[in-house]
Amino acid sequence: MRELVNAPEILVVPGAYDGTGARIARSLGFEALYLSGFETSAGLLGAPDLGYLTMTEMATRVSAICDAVDLPLIADGDTGYGNPLNVRRAVRAYEKAGAAGMHIEDQTFPKRCGHLLGRHEVPVSEMVEKVKAAVDARSDPDFVIIARTDARTTLGLDEAIDRGAAYHESGADMLFIESPESEDEMRRVCAAFRGRVPVLSNQIEGGRTPTPGVRVLEEMGYALALFSLGTAFAAAKGLYTYLAELAAEGDTRGVLDDMILFEDFNTLIGLGEHLELEKRYEERG
Repeated sequence: MRELVNAPEILVVPGAYDGTGARIARSLGFEALYLSGFETSAGLLGAPDLGYLTMTEMATRVSAICDAVDLPLIADGDTGYGNPLNVRRAVRAYEKAGAAGMHIEDQTFPKRCGHLLGRHEVPVSEMVEKVKAAVDARSDPDFVIIARTDARTTLGLDEAIDRGAAYHESGADMLFIESPESEDEMRRVCAAFRGRVPVLSNQIEGGRTPTPGVRVLEEMGYALALFSLGTAFAAAKGLYTYLAELAAEGDTRGVLDDMILFEDFNTLIGLGEHLELEKRYEERG
């Protein structure tokens, strides 16, 4: 992950909240994945991103996705699930589960999605200690610690940039300045940290931040373009279309062209590989 982040070209990372999505992303050539708390809360609990997920639930999902594909995974660590000691435990759990990196944020608890209003931030000094704890806790020096600030919405962009600088000085490998509200603000963020520390952009379709496309983000100076939630939005649209057709028509033949059907889906999830394994062990038996 560290090599991908430090490469000259921008790294494009889609969200993947289950093994199927992870396999699709890999088949299309993506080099890394992201596990979002928003998508996991929606997919696992059917609940919004308001701090319901536990560290254990997220670490379990990290493990499942890392078992499904061999791509490096960045995982959402929310607020670190408590104080610096909780942050240490979370880093060790995520690293043990197979993540290549994680981000923690400076919101108060209960936290909420970074593109919702009503967020509040802890004092800078408190977040600094969390970043230090995260850095101290990792066993692999290549495990990427990303510090996120949500200060832009409530405290302004200058405060968000100042917080990012403090978190970098505390040891963060990458910065995540959440929800800038214009392309000019995005350029200011990149200019503030160019040559010092890589910065990522969180691209949420319909969110608070512009989505100008990967090439523009690269020109701005972002090292990583995170398309964190779009896979959940697309999957929900597909599910809705299928179920609406079934509810209205009592038939699904009208949406077959919008689906990956039985044989292709089995190929996608690796049935052939598992049948070969089954055959190998049957022969040995």
